Amino acid sequence: MAVTSTAYACASRNRRAFVLLGSAQTMLIYTLSAIAVPLPGIGREFGVARTDLILLSAAYGLSFAGLVLFGGRLADRCGGRRALTAGLVLFAAASAVAPLAQGIGVLLVARFAQGAGAAVVAPAAMAVLRTVFPAPAEYGTAMATWGGLSVLDATAGNVLSGVIASLLSWRWALAVPFVVAVAALALAPKLLPGTAPHRGRTLDLPGAVLATAGITLASYGFVVTDGRSWWSAGVLAPLLGGAALVVVFWYVERRARDPLLPPGFLLDRWRALALTATALSACGTGMTFVVLSLRLQQDRDWSQLQTSAAFAPFAVALIASGRAAGPLIGRYGAKAVAAAGLATAAAGLVLLAFTGFDVHTPYVYGLLPGLVLLPAGAAASFAGAAVLATADVPHQQSGLAAGVLNTAMELGPTVLFAVLLTLGSDATSLAVAGASLAAVALLHHHLTK
Repeated sequence: MAVTSTAYACASRNRRAFVLLGSAQTMLIYTLSAIAVPLPGIGREFGVARTDLILLSAAYGLSFAGLVLFGGRLADRCGGRRALTAGLVLFAAASAVAPLAQGIGVLLVARFAQGAGAAVVAPAAMAVLRTVFPAPAEYGTAMATWGGLSVLDATAGNVLSGVIASLLSWRWALAVPFVVAVAALALAPKLLPGTAPHRGRTLDLPGAVLATAGITLASYGFVVTDGRSWWSAGVLAPLLGGAALVVVFWYVERRARDPLLPPGFLLDRWRALALTATALSACGTGMTFVVLSLRLQQDRDWSQLQTSAAFAPFAVALIASGRAAGPLIGRYGAKAVAAAGLATAAAGLVLLAFTGFDVHTPYVYGLLPGLVLLPAGAAASFAGAAVLATADVPHQQSGLAAGVLNTAMELGPTVLFAVLLTLGSDATSLAVAGASLAAVALLHHHLTK
């Protein structure tokens, strides 16, 4: 009886810890997507053009993607809970500034700072999760749920921020992360286990500087292609500079005693494929939110509340698919679930590309089918990819695995989104994203045979 009582108490404690960590992850993805629906209103209030709005939308992802590898190594070096606390402090401070911004410049800086804090919080939360669920089977189940959280959180960010912005103001929508971050800081010491730092590991500061500068600079170059020619100095300079720094980073890492990113870490074919699937799925869902939010409000003259309501079926499909993903992975395996999810998401994107941009097409059969298929597939692909990307990773590299996974998750909506927008119309961009997802699904299926 005592053993049963102890096991129940342990399971209950683990559930509370997962809820707290999941809430922190939800806060990060909410913050990434919370600006999508209110974006036209922010543009009108500050009097800025589409190019500035694209940069504002990408600012959070730029610093997040650039710093998250270092954040992962910081979690491995200093301990997950300690790194999580430090990241939450920075994130909360930036989140206090964002709702009070009186100009686009201050809001941009606040978004960059939020991304920097998120780059520490995200991998640290996953490192603590590994401590909460040390058994491989339990950790695999937790990661399947964790992977589904990401795309669900993005939907919550779009829907809730639109409702809040419509009823109150976009400033109130941006205040939500501050409240969650402060609550997480208060509860973390009570609910989360301490994680011992790995004193023998170094932080590889040269690698961190090169990776951060290279990824951020190149990502910025891709983002500004929306308003500039690919051959302009404003695009070529950051692209070439960022690419050069990434090459130098790879050279330095091959010779470092304790590299930020061990070169062999990405050579596992399933890990590489899972990261590709994560980036493409994040790109497809992120691009759909931004593009459709702008289109519905500008072309169809919908309100922010109507736009948020349009994405409600998206959220329902996500929840249903996310809940089903864990059991399906247990029965059919992460590879099969990821492949099926990618194919379903690809079908949703292609449908939206061909039927979603005609202002005369009714919502029910013009937008709704794609807005159900895309999230159903994306939630499954995220869940399967999260399991594959973190499988067989040593405990001392938990933060590294989390950093790599989050890098893929952020580069998708930031870099791939910007690249696809230069291909032509919004419909063409969605169609190409769908075709890319279908290609990765076929590769998954081929390698699984």
